[in-house]
Amino acid sequence: MVTEVREAKVDFLTIYGLLIPKTQEDYLKLIRLCYKFREAVNVAVRLQLRGMDRSTGVKELRKILNNWWYADSAWNYARMLVEGCKSRGSNPKHIRVKSKFLISYAKSNERGNRNVRVDDHEVKIRDPFSKEWLSFRHDFGDRFVKADKYTAKVVFRNGRIYLHLSLPFGLFQYGITCGKLIASFDLNSDRINMVIVDWNRRIRDIKVEHFPEITSHGFPKSKAKDVRLKALAELLDYAYYHGVGIVLFEDLNRIKKRRFTKSRKANRKVSRFAKRELLHYGITMALKRDFKVYFVNPANTSKVAKRIRKTLGLDVHCSSAYVLVQKFINFYNFLLKT
Repeated sequence: MVTEVREAKVDFLTIYGLLIPKTQEDYLKLIRLCYKFREAVNVAVRLQLRGMDRSTGVKELRKILNNWWYADSAWNYARMLVEGCKSRGSNPKHIRVKSKFLISYAKSNERGNRNVRVDDHEVKIRDPFSKEWLSFRHDFGDRFVKADKYTAKVVFRNGRIYLHLSLPFGLFQYGITCGKLIASFDLNSDRINMVIVDWNRRIRDIKVEHFPEITSHGFPKSKAKDVRLKALAELLDYAYYHGVGIVLFEDLNRIKKRRFTKSRKANRKVSRFAKRELLHYGITMALKRDFKVYFVNPANTSKVAKRIRKTLGLDVHCSSAYVLVQKFINFYNFLLKT
């Protein structure tokens, strides 16, 4: 049976920055607008479940938000919530947004964003009730990137205001690779294994980053995350400068749930390890370096790895990464024959 492989693609990348109000009045007006936007989203969910068409629905939401572009964004966000709920097999009638927030989607026929304007030092947000622009300073650290088109989202968290900007991914790409080799990754709580293989299935290189200390009791989760991301970035840089053009990861959508064991230590490692989050960052970092990134079905990977690891002279984690390469090449050869 041929293993399914799918390509990973990222169209937009989101950066996060702090919004700092210039006046108390602007701060209060933004809060009112965000409460109204939340109300509009909840109303839009009910209207869509009743079968109301988009044009009529946006007109109804405009009565709440006093702005067509905000109303259109609320309708689009509600549609995303409804479709996501249905895809998971849940009842969309139970959707109820509780947090105050604001979204202004970018339109295909305009530059930038109609309601949220961002420059090097300032953010202006249109207030449809006072007909004024609310002014804020921003702090994106070193992550701020200018773009002609972006979607903006305002959220409140821990007493602070944050601005999320979704920008075209092409703005963040900085590498161009002509590599021919394949790098396969096995992500674990206390190590990351990378195996580099050519198209003849020969192992050309192996690199492993160990960090056993981060799974110990009491180790800060935020620091553990930074250690894993740094290790993954270093491995991707190594692959970039050693002839790699394709990167493989496990397809976690095919893993239904975490598997726990009788070992309390092993279970603690699993529970403290945000594998999907690390994978998401890995995909983004790999695409920035111009790699082709693919997900490979991980079914039976560990079983096969245990059988062949002695022949390969590798540990089970590196062997698992090698099995992903075999599956990928088998799938690629199958496509060539069909």
